[in-house]
Amino acid sequence: MNLRTDQIERIKDLGYTESEARFLYIVAIHSGYFTLGQFRTFTGTRYGKRPTSFAHKLTERGHAAARDYLRRGFVFHLFSRTVYGQIEKDNLRNRRRHSFDFIRTRLVLLDFILANQDLAYFETEQDKVSFFCESLGLSKNLLPARVYDGDPGSRPAIRHFVDKFPLFLAPPSPGASPVVTFSFVDSGSATVSDFATHLVAFQALLRQLGTFRFVYIAPKDAPFRRAEERFKSVMKRPLECDISADILRYFAIRKKWENREYVVPVTEDLEFLSEAKRRFQTDRFEYLYGSWRSGSLNERDLQVEFRQLVPDRTVIFETYLVKGNPSPLAVDGRRG
Repeated sequence: MNLRTDQIERIKDLGYTESEARFLYIVAIHSGYFTLGQFRTFTGTRYGKRPTSFAHKLTERGHAAARDYLRRGFVFHLFSRTVYGQIEKDNLRNRRRHSFDFIRTRLVLLDFILANQDLAYFETEQDKVSFFCESLGLSKNLLPARVYDGDPGSRPAIRHFVDKFPLFLAPPSPGASPVVTFSFVDSGSATVSDFATHLVAFQALLRQLGTFRFVYIAPKDAPFRRAEERFKSVMKRPLECDISADILRYFAIRKKWENREYVVPVTEDLEFLSEAKRRFQTDRFEYLYGSWRSGSLNERDLQVEFRQLVPDRTVIFETYLVKGNPSPLAVDGRRG
């Protein structure tokens, strides 16, 4: 992690110690929210005067607010423009108030960051855009984006990588070269469909990369198996394998759907059809589908053409079990 010394000194100028300033920098960049348990983990301290004094300084100076959730503990929100301004990040959206689910996800994300401080993170949206567009020479149109409406009379704003999940360079194994690593943070409430939607948003970008890794981060290991299965179906197999079989399957399911041959819809087929429509949505595939359906293009011709396009690509999926401090926002299945 690259902590700029000059920016740490500026936070210290607000009355914080070296370790407090470093912690606030990490929170401001990656989360916006934290618990005193996470502060104790970072500083190696226990319950007592030091974390209590830190909390008092933050609230008394108006740099953070403490919120008590269900009388189970406090979550602190670092919102002060003064603190963010010291690190030249006063426009970060972490300053704003957020939903319960957002906060819960940020706490899990911060646990991951605190446990992996040695990684080379891309900290801001601009850092990520610069890496892919300038260092790798990719088009900005390939990046995951969301459009936000501005004030009346202003133009909508396009933001990239709005999830703010950890994105970093790291070797997939000891001695290997670093590869770009994406992630998805599940606070305990995400579904497999949420993960699939996230992957689809990144598909255009990931198709341009020769090698990449994707890490599924969660505080429980229950969703890991299903997440890996969905990753293989949505991302790994389509990117690493001969796509001719997928194209033929897409054509066959689409034809059956258009001919109303499904008496009882097959969930797996419909999910594949939905994903394939996004994947094969160019004019070229529309022309091939029309030719195949009319009988002027046979399956053998399709296979010969697309078997030549098998990419030289390595796609890595990993899971990471966060073992952080219990959060007052943690999901308790027994409570419902």
